[in-house]
Amino acid sequence: MTERISHHIPDALMASYVAGTLPKPFALVVATHVSMCDSCRANYLAHQAAGGAVLENIAEEPLSGDLRDRVLGALDDAIDLDDPETDETPRDGIYPGPVMAALKGKAPRWKSIGGGVRQCIVDMGREGSARLLHIPAGRPVPEHSHGGLELTLVLQGGFSDTTGHFDVGDVEIANDELEHIPTADPGDDCICLAATDAPLRFSGLVPRILQPLFAI
Repeated sequence: MTERISHHIPDALMASYVAGTLPKPFALVVATHVSMCDSCRANYLAHQAAGGAVLENIAEEPLSGDLRDRVLGALDDAIDLDDPETDETPRDGIYPGPVMAALKGKAPRWKSIGGGVRQCIVDMGREGSARLLHIPAGRPVPEHSHGGLELTLVLQGGFSDTTGHFDVGDVEIANDELEHIPTADPGDDCICLAATDAPLRFSGLVPRILQPLFAI
């Protein structure tokens, strides 16, 4: 699969992911892509190694007296397995381990959002949302622009828009300057993992009316 991937995670996003500062919805997309792409996995490991070297050269600081109690207290906190190195959730068909972990090991629960397109929201919070999109082969998504950043990772099939073609494993990075009509390839239906930090801006009246119902 890796040899077909031509759209990768930019270095700045990878650095933010490794540092733990990337919002959770985007971190899920990055973790999933890294699990599919040897090139980005190597980049991920390089960033980890660079971060470790920086830590080794930081001057020691005195520890507070309550550090031991705070560390022991944190052992009961929930852990998010969005790291491709630690996430051991098995792949289920087209869904890599990080996606299956977000789905809690269950099959997606699809809901129609019109035009034959279906979605399954896998994460939603103050930082944004991540969802699976199922787009019938040959069908377009309504024309839209973006209120912020959108990462879209192809898991099955593919799609094209004004920026090019995206195959399995490819990531499209869209910002508020891009207005497009992603159209699924003929053949297999297109299934994507998409993450946003702001609502989309649809051009058509009907999508705008329905948008609040589908939290897009």
